[in-house]
Amino acid sequence: MGSQTGAFREIALGTVAVAALLGLGAAGYMLIEGWSPMDAVYMAGITLTTIGFGEVRPLSPLGQVFTLGLAFGGIGTFAFIASRVVQILVTTDALRQRAMQRRIDNLSGHYVIAGYGRLGQRIARDLVAAGRDFVVVDRRDDRAVQLEAEGFAFVQDDAEEETTLQAAGLERAAGLVLVLPQDAANVFVALTARELMDGRELFIVARTNEQTSQRKLLRAGADKVISPLEIGADRIAQTILRPRVDRFMEKVLGVDALDFDLEEVTVAAGSLLDGRSLSEVDFRRRFQAVVVGVLRAATGEWQFNPDAQSPLAAGDTLIVLASAEQIRKIRDEGARALPTMGIK
Repeated sequence: MGSQTGAFREIALGTVAVAALLGLGAAGYMLIEGWSPMDAVYMAGITLTTIGFGEVRPLSPLGQVFTLGLAFGGIGTFAFIASRVVQILVTTDALRQRAMQRRIDNLSGHYVIAGYGRLGQRIARDLVAAGRDFVVVDRRDDRAVQLEAEGFAFVQDDAEEETTLQAAGLERAAGLVLVLPQDAANVFVALTARELMDGRELFIVARTNEQTSQRKLLRAGADKVISPLEIGADRIAQTILRPRVDRFMEKVLGVDALDFDLEEVTVAAGSLLDGRSLSEVDFRRRFQAVVVGVLRAATGEWQFNPDAQSPLAAGDTLIVLASAEQIRKIRDEGARALPTMGIK
């Protein structure tokens, strides 16, 4: 900040020096050549700025020497000002990058989005709507300008570089979203991410343009591979074959859903739900929510429309249909371990 303030001060001094040189040059031409004030100021201006127009009038030998001195003085002053302007721009950019990195360093449990094309932008909007933190990685200048204007955390660099993923806080992230335009790039980033995590848990979802790339992405470490083309085709078929079901799911699962979300809630050890059934805690009335499925941690078995009398266990994942506020309540009061919690 101090160097920036000093550069601003020097630019101001340089500007004063230019004005002084302009006045000195005009006075010199008026005294040496006897020109009018307008001609003298014009000649001083084009000499200082090295525009290169012809002389206003033929110069005397003394006038030529004076013009050379004025030109060199102008070149030096403008070069000095230009160097300080560049210094301010570079310093400002460095400060902005450091501030952005500090912002990213404070994140944990966030998502890293590699690629900010149409899919990446839509995913970012969805995460904003869900109140989730994320960091975008994209190397394009126009995308960086867009991300800065939108106020999103981002790293402008190549997602295939390990240092870029580290800068995005991948080692503290909950998930990685690969929506780069080339499947080969997504495969390489998935491999790099798995190597960087070194066995630590990270959910990786990748998009693919070609069906043949799906197995490569899975082998590279992606947990889920999605083809937008196939999803689009399935959605069209669903709309045609079951329009009312599709309309209902659109209201429930859509990004701009009216009231409800399908969310997953994991039961923590020692929480209200640990070791108790849904009916025992009066789940539906207590939380005003519906459990449509349970993933049993012990067996990996999915149970749809689960038995309300069957006890839950720590690590089980509930698929809950509820509003965002109700889901927060379930997590805070029902699934989170609280030593003093009891059934009321």
